[in-house]
Amino acid sequence: MNSSPYGWWLPLDASTHGAEIDHLINIIHVFMAVLFVGWGIYFVYCLFRFRQKPGHQASSIREHFKFPKYLETGVLIVEIWLLVFVSSPLWFKVKTAFPAEKDALVVRVVAEQFAWNIHYPGKDGKFGKTSAELVDGVNTLGLDREDPDAKDDIVTINIFHVPVNKPVIVHLSSKDVIHSFSLPVLRVKQDTIPGMTIPIWFEAKRAGQPGEEFDIACAQLCGLGHYRMKGMLYLDTPEQFAAWMAEEEKNLAAESGESS
Repeated sequence: MNSSPYGWWLPLDASTHGAEIDHLINIIHVFMAVLFVGWGIYFVYCLFRFRQKPGHQASSIREHFKFPKYLETGVLIVEIWLLVFVSSPLWFKVKTAFPAEKDALVVRVVAEQFAWNIHYPGKDGKFGKTSAELVDGVNTLGLDREDPDAKDDIVTINIFHVPVNKPVIVHLSSKDVIHSFSLPVLRVKQDTIPGMTIPIWFEAKRAGQPGEEFDIACAQLCGLGHYRMKGMLYLDTPEQFAAWMAEEEKNLAAESGESS
Protein backbone atom coordinates (compact mmCIF):
# COMPACT_ATOMS: atom_id res chain seq x y z
CA MET A 1 0.00 0.00 0.00
CA ASN A 2 1.22 3.46 -0.83
CA SER A 3 1.24 6.15 1.82
CA SER A 4 -0.29 9.47 0.91
CA PRO A 5 2.31 12.13 0.05
CA TYR A 6 2.51 14.91 2.61
CA GLY A 7 4.33 17.45 0.47
CA TRP A 8 6.76 20.15 1.50
CA TRP A 9 4.29 22.44 3.28
CA LEU A 10 1.13 21.55 5.21
CA PRO A 11 -0.21 18.00 4.84
CA LEU A 12 -3.28 17.15 2.84
CA ASP A 13 -6.39 18.73 4.37
CA ALA A 14 -9.04 16.07 5.00
CA SER A 15 -10.81 17.82 7.90
CA THR A 16 -13.90 20.03 8.02
CA HIS A 17 -11.88 22.33 10.31
CA GLY A 18 -8.74 22.14 8.20
CA ALA A 19 -9.21 25.30 6.13
CA GLU A 20 -9.66 27.49 9.24
CA ILE A 21 -6.69 25.91 11.03
CA ASP A 22 -4.48 26.24 7.94
CA HIS A 23 -5.55 29.87 7.54
CA LEU A 24 -4.46 30.60 11.12
CA ILE A 25 -1.15 28.77 10.63
CA ASN A 26 -0.43 30.70 7.43
CA ILE A 27 -1.22 34.05 9.07
CA ILE A 28 1.10 33.27 11.98
CA HIS A 29 3.92 32.18 9.65
CA VAL A 30 3.62 35.32 7.53
CA PHE A 31 3.46 37.49 10.66
CA MET A 32 6.56 35.83 12.14
CA ALA A 33 8.42 36.15 8.82
CA VAL A 34 7.66 39.88 8.72
CA LEU A 35 8.84 40.24 12.34
CA PHE A 36 12.01 38.27 11.63
CA VAL A 37 12.92 40.35 8.59
CA GLY A 38 11.84 43.64 10.17
CA TRP A 39 13.74 43.20 13.41
CA GLY A 40 16.74 41.88 11.47
CA ILE A 41 16.82 45.08 9.39
CA TYR A 42 16.44 47.17 12.54
CA PHE A 43 19.29 45.28 14.21
CA VAL A 44 21.60 45.89 11.26
CA TYR A 45 20.57 49.57 11.26
CA CYS A 46 21.46 49.88 14.95
CA LEU A 47 24.82 48.22 14.39
CA PHE A 48 25.57 50.80 11.71
CA ARG A 49 23.92 53.83 13.32
CA PHE A 50 25.49 53.40 16.75
CA ARG A 51 28.85 51.99 15.74
CA GLN A 52 32.04 53.27 17.31
CA LYS A 53 33.40 56.25 15.40
CA PRO A 54 36.40 58.54 15.96
CA GLY A 55 35.45 61.71 17.79
CA HIS A 56 32.24 60.27 19.25
CA GLN A 57 31.89 59.60 22.96
CA ALA A 58 29.45 57.05 24.33
CA SER A 59 26.67 58.66 26.36
CA SER A 60 24.51 57.19 29.12
CA ILE A 61 21.68 59.56 28.22
CA ARG A 62 18.92 57.64 26.46
CA GLU A 63 18.06 59.03 23.08
CA HIS A 64 14.94 57.11 22.16
CA PHE A 65 13.02 57.89 19.00
CA LYS A 66 9.34 57.03 18.63
CA PHE A 67 9.35 54.73 15.58
CA PRO A 68 10.24 51.49 17.50
CA LYS A 69 7.48 52.27 20.00
CA TYR A 70 4.97 52.55 17.16
CA LEU A 71 6.21 49.24 15.75
CA GLU A 72 5.88 47.51 19.13
CA THR A 73 2.36 48.87 19.52
CA GLY A 74 1.46 47.60 16.05
CA VAL A 75 2.86 44.14 16.84
CA LEU A 76 0.83 44.06 20.05
CA ILE A 77 -2.37 45.00 18.20
CA VAL A 78 -1.83 42.24 15.63
CA GLU A 79 -1.17 39.69 18.38
CA ILE A 80 -4.36 40.69 20.24
CA TRP A 81 -6.33 40.42 16.99
CA LEU A 82 -4.89 36.97 16.31
CA LEU A 83 -5.69 35.76 19.82
CA VAL A 84 -9.14 37.29 20.32
CA PHE A 85 -10.67 37.30 16.84
CA VAL A 86 -8.97 34.39 15.04
CA SER A 87 -7.51 31.82 17.45
CA SER A 88 -10.07 31.91 20.29
CA PRO A 89 -13.21 31.43 18.14
CA LEU A 90 -11.55 28.51 16.36
CA TRP A 91 -10.40 27.00 19.67
CA PHE A 92 -13.90 27.20 21.15
CA LYS A 93 -15.38 25.72 17.97
CA VAL A 94 -13.03 22.72 17.97
CA LYS A 95 -12.51 22.19 21.72
CA THR A 96 -15.88 22.99 23.29
CA ALA A 97 -18.64 22.79 20.65
CA PHE A 98 -18.89 18.99 20.67
CA PRO A 99 -21.50 17.24 18.54
CA ALA A 100 -24.10 15.04 20.26
CA GLU A 101 -22.81 11.51 20.84
CA LYS A 102 -25.95 10.05 19.25
CA ASP A 103 -24.96 11.70 15.97
CA ALA A 104 -21.28 10.72 16.14
CA LEU A 105 -18.98 7.73 16.16
CA VAL A 106 -17.60 7.48 19.69
CA VAL A 107 -14.24 5.74 20.11
CA ARG A 108 -11.74 5.24 22.90
CA VAL A 109 -8.02 5.54 22.17
CA VAL A 110 -5.61 4.33 24.85
CA ALA A 111 -1.93 5.11 24.32
CA GLU A 112 0.93 3.00 25.64
CA GLN A 113 4.61 2.51 24.97
CA PHE A 114 4.52 2.03 22.03
CA ALA A 115 1.12 1.60 20.41
CA TRP A 116 -2.35 3.07 19.98
CA ASN A 117 -5.15 0.83 21.30
CA ILE A 118 -8.41 1.76 19.58
CA HIS A 119 -11.70 0.62 21.12
CA TYR A 120 -14.99 0.68 19.18
CA PRO A 121 -18.23 0.02 21.12
CA GLY A 122 -19.78 -2.31 18.53
CA LYS A 123 -23.38 -2.41 17.31
CA ASP A 124 -24.95 -1.73 20.70
CA GLY A 125 -23.06 1.57 20.99
CA LYS A 126 -21.97 0.70 24.55
CA PHE A 127 -18.41 0.22 25.76
CA GLY A 128 -17.80 -2.91 27.79
CA LYS A 129 -16.18 -2.88 31.20
CA THR A 130 -12.41 -2.98 31.47
CA SER A 131 -10.18 -4.05 34.32
CA ALA A 132 -6.46 -3.66 34.91
CA GLU A 133 -6.35 -7.24 36.19
CA LEU A 134 -7.37 -8.53 32.76
CA VAL A 135 -4.65 -6.71 30.82
CA ASP A 136 -2.16 -9.00 29.10
CA GLY A 137 -0.32 -9.30 25.80
CA VAL A 138 -3.52 -10.17 23.93
CA ASN A 139 -6.16 -8.24 25.87
CA THR A 140 -4.30 -4.93 25.83
CA LEU A 141 -7.22 -2.95 27.28
CA GLY A 142 -8.31 -5.49 29.87
CA LEU A 143 -11.73 -5.79 28.24
CA ASP A 144 -14.10 -8.02 30.22
CA ARG A 145 -15.71 -10.19 27.53
CA GLU A 146 -18.10 -11.61 30.14
CA ASP A 147 -19.78 -8.22 30.30
CA PRO A 148 -22.77 -8.18 27.89
CA ASP A 149 -21.79 -4.71 26.64
CA ALA A 150 -18.29 -5.97 25.76
CA LYS A 151 -19.23 -8.97 23.65
CA ASP A 152 -19.45 -6.95 20.41
CA ASP A 153 -16.68 -4.45 21.18
CA ILE A 154 -13.91 -4.20 18.60
CA VAL A 155 -10.32 -3.45 19.60
CA THR A 156 -7.56 -2.72 17.10
CA ILE A 157 -3.92 -1.84 17.57
CA ASN A 158 -2.54 0.98 15.40
CA ILE A 159 -5.45 0.64 12.96
CA PHE A 160 -8.01 3.45 12.99
CA HIS A 161 -10.93 3.44 10.55
CA VAL A 162 -13.26 6.46 10.54
CA PRO A 163 -16.19 7.27 8.25
CA VAL A 164 -16.21 10.54 6.33
CA ASN A 165 -18.93 13.17 6.75
CA LYS A 166 -19.71 12.00 10.28
CA PRO A 167 -18.39 13.51 13.54
CA VAL A 168 -15.97 11.31 15.46
CA ILE A 169 -15.57 11.77 19.21
CA VAL A 170 -12.40 10.26 20.67
CA HIS A 171 -11.84 9.77 24.40
CA LEU A 172 -8.07 9.78 24.88
CA SER A 173 -6.18 8.22 27.77
CA SER A 174 -2.77 6.72 28.48
CA LYS A 175 -1.56 3.61 30.27
CA ASP A 176 1.87 4.90 31.17
CA VAL A 177 3.43 8.22 30.14
CA ILE A 178 2.41 11.38 28.29
CA HIS A 179 1.83 10.75 24.61
CA SER A 180 0.52 13.12 21.93
CA PHE A 181 -2.21 11.84 19.60
CA SER A 182 -1.59 13.40 16.18
CA LEU A 183 -3.59 12.98 12.96
CA PRO A 184 -1.88 15.48 10.62
CA VAL A 185 -4.35 15.19 7.72
CA LEU A 186 -7.24 15.85 10.12
CA ARG A 187 -5.41 18.69 11.90
CA VAL A 188 -5.70 16.89 15.24
CA LYS A 189 -3.10 16.96 17.99
CA GLN A 190 -3.82 16.36 21.66
CA ASP A 191 -1.65 15.20 24.56
CA THR A 192 -2.77 12.11 26.47
CA ILE A 193 -2.16 12.35 30.22
CA PRO A 194 -1.94 9.33 32.54
CA GLY A 195 -4.93 9.27 34.88
CA MET A 196 -7.03 11.55 32.66
CA THR A 197 -9.56 11.01 29.88
CA ILE A 198 -9.50 13.85 27.37
CA PRO A 199 -12.22 14.15 24.72
CA ILE A 200 -11.56 15.51 21.22
CA TRP A 201 -13.64 15.49 18.07
CA PHE A 202 -13.16 15.89 14.33
CA GLU A 203 -14.94 15.21 11.07
CA ALA A 204 -13.29 13.94 7.90
CA LYS A 205 -14.50 15.42 4.63
CA ARG A 206 -12.47 13.35 2.17
CA ALA A 207 -12.45 9.59 1.74
CA GLY A 208 -9.14 7.93 1.03
CA GLN A 209 -8.36 6.12 -2.17
CA PRO A 210 -8.37 2.29 -2.00
CA GLY A 211 -5.36 1.30 0.10
CA GLU A 212 -4.53 4.90 1.02
CA GLU A 213 -3.08 5.20 4.51
CA PHE A 214 -2.45 8.24 6.67
CA ASP A 215 -0.28 8.54 9.75
CA ILE A 216 -1.28 8.31 13.38
CA ALA A 217 1.78 9.85 14.99
CA CYS A 218 2.93 10.47 18.53
CA ALA A 219 4.08 14.08 18.71
CA GLN A 220 5.65 13.58 22.15
CA LEU A 221 9.03 12.00 22.85
CA CYS A 222 7.57 9.18 24.94
CA GLY A 223 10.56 6.88 25.31
CA LEU A 224 13.38 5.12 23.48
CA GLY A 225 10.92 3.24 21.26
CA HIS A 226 9.00 6.40 20.35
CA TYR A 227 9.82 5.99 16.64
CA ARG A 228 7.81 2.74 16.57
CA MET A 229 4.60 4.40 17.80
CA LYS A 230 3.04 4.90 14.41
CA GLY A 231 -0.44 3.80 13.41
CA MET A 232 -2.45 3.86 10.21
CA LEU A 233 -5.55 6.01 9.69
CA TYR A 234 -8.12 5.04 7.05
CA LEU A 235 -10.75 7.51 5.85
CA ASP A 236 -13.66 5.36 4.70
CA THR A 237 -16.88 6.05 2.89
CA PRO A 238 -19.91 5.02 5.00
CA GLU A 239 -20.14 1.85 2.91
CA GLN A 240 -16.46 1.04 3.36
CA PHE A 241 -16.66 1.65 7.10
CA ALA A 242 -19.75 -0.55 7.45
CA ALA A 243 -18.02 -3.32 5.47
CA TRP A 244 -14.91 -3.07 7.66
CA MET A 245 -17.00 -3.20 10.85
CA ALA A 246 -18.90 -6.22 9.52
CA GLU A 247 -15.60 -8.00 8.80
CA GLU A 248 -14.29 -7.21 12.29
CA GLU A 249 -17.54 -8.47 13.83
CA LYS A 250 -17.23 -11.66 11.80
CA ASN A 251 -13.66 -12.18 13.01
CA LEU A 252 -14.74 -11.47 16.59
CA ALA A 253 -17.54 -14.03 16.34
CA ALA A 254 -15.11 -16.61 14.95
CA GLU A 255 -12.65 -15.97 17.80
CA SER A 256 -15.45 -16.24 20.38
CA GLY A 257 -16.54 -19.55 18.87
CA GLU A 258 -13.01 -20.92 19.02
CA SER A 259 -12.50 -19.83 22.63
CA SER A 260 -15.80 -21.38 23.71
